[in-house]
Formats: sequence, C-alpha cells, structure tokens
Amino acid sequence: MYNLFLKRFFDILIAINVLLLVSPFLILTAVIILAFGNTKGVFFTQFRPGKKSKVFKIIKFKTMTDQRDSQGNLLHDKYRLSKIGRFIRSTSIDELPQLINVLKGDMSLIGPRPLLPKYLPLYDKRQSRRHEVRPGITGWAQVCQGYAYDTDSSSKKITYDLFYIKNLSFLLDMTIMMRTIRILLTGFGSR
Repeated sequence: MYNLFLKRFFDILIAINVLLLVSPFLILTAVIILAFGNTKGVFFTQFRPGKKSKVFKIIKFKTMTDQRDSQGNLLHDKYRLSKIGRFIRSTSIDELPQLINVLKGDMSLIGPRPLLPKYLPLYDKRQSRRHEVRPGITGWAQVCQGYAYDTDSSSKKITYDLFYIKNLSFLLDMTIMMRTIRILLTGFGSR
C-alpha cells in the first residue's frame, strides 16, 4: 500500500540522487547567474504555504535582475527578467533548488504546487484540502493544464489538486513523473 511514509521515503531517495547527479550543473548555473544575471545572489526565496498551511520559504534560482527605479523601488517583473533568466525559466532549471525543500520536508516531489499565502483566506473548506499533503515541485494540475498557472488559484487548478489528493497512489505519482519528464525533454506536451 502506498502511504505518505513510503511517499516521503521515495522523495528523499530521489531528491538525494538527483541532487548528486546534477550538482555540477547546479554549480555552473549559479556561476552563470552571478556572471551574467545582473543580480546579487543566486537564489530567490519566497514564502509559500505547505502541509497544514504551514508557511515555508521556497527556494528557486534567481531569474530576475535587481534593477530599481529612481525612487529605489524594484522595477516591474517584465522589465527585470534577464535573458539568462528567461532561459533558466523556460527549461525549468529555476525549480531545481526546490529539491532542498524536499529534503527539508517542506515539499514533496509530487503534489499540489504551493501558491502564494495571499490565497489562504480565499479557500473554502473543500479547497483547503489541498494543504492535507506536502506541496510538490510538480503536480497533476501542471501536467494537465501547464506550468503557466503555478501562482494561479483558479478553481480548475484546485480541482486538479483535489483530484490528486483523493486519488493519491504510487501509479498516479509515476504518471505525473513520466509526464513531467516528457514536458521537460520536449518543451511541450502537458497532455
């Protein structure tokens, strides 16, 4: 039987192996961001609600510059996305540091993507069920409707998340993993 303990075991095992496998690539990405990203630091952190709505810091590679206007305010996101950042996002390389979140227990490899905390008060009791499990780096909503909706709280996305929680199984996790790999390798194919 596939339970949350077994799921956590697979998360840790896979995250450690992937981190070891891609560590030279992660170091190279960090060097490129520092050299060409026009930014201070290589990581972007943001608060997101996790299991039981407990807030944690999600870790991603920085894809935006630190450019500010004359009053010292950060420019709008569309002006700060660097060329190297655009590539890093389009290839989902920016998501790789979230493997650290998986090892820390904040996230799972597969589960509902963590949205922004501002959406928490908007959930009804049914929608709040998406916080019964750890959020994932990838999930059913992403492989069914695409990754462009990661920060969206749309009812369709939540419906996919609730379907995942209701039907949580090893087979469903493997289906999501295979679809995610296909999307990463081909650049498309969310269905």
